[in-house]
Amino acid sequence: MVKLAFGSFGDSFSATSVRSYVAEFIATLLFVFAGVGSAISYGQLTQGGALDPAGLVAIAIAHAFALFVGVAMAANISGGHLNPAVTFGLAVGGHVTILTGLFYWVAQLLGATVACLLLQFVTHGQVGIQLSDLLRTTCATSTHWLLCMCSLCRRMPSPASARSRAW
Repeated sequence: MVKLAFGSFGDSFSATSVRSYVAEFIATLLFVFAGVGSAISYGQLTQGGALDPAGLVAIAIAHAFALFVGVAMAANISGGHLNPAVTFGLAVGGHVTILTGLFYWVAQLLGATVACLLLQFVTHGQVGIQLSDLLRTTCATSTHWLLCMCSLCRRMPSPASARSRAW
C-alpha cells in the first residue's frame, strides 16, 4: 500500500537528518570506490584482458564486502540504503518522507560521483572517466532504478489481497 508523505523542510534539515545524509554520502562513496576500483584494478592487472570467471568472482566479492561495510557503517545512522531504489521503496512505503528521500538521493548520487572522481584522481586519469559521461550514467542509472521500482510497486498485491490468499 502506498503511503506517501511529503514532509517538512524543518524535519529534513534537522541535525539528525543532515547526519543521515552525510552517512549515506560516505557509505555510497566507499561502496562505489571499492566496487568500481576493484574492476579498474583487475583491468589494470590483466592489461585490459578478457574477464575470466576468477576475476568476475573477485570483483563480485569486492562489491559484496564494500556493500557490507557501507551498510554496517550507515545502518544505525540512516538505515544504510546506499541505493536510490531502496530509498524510493521506503518513501513509497511511508518509512521516509518524499522530501527526505530526495535528499537521500542527492547524497547517494553525490557520493557515487565523488567516488568516481577520486578513482580518476587515484589512477592519474588513465581510466577514461569523463565528467559528462559520469553525469549521464548517474542520471540514466537513477532513472532506470526509478522505473523498475515504479513497475514493482504497481504489481505488488495489496496487504488485504495477500491475506485473503493466505492458508
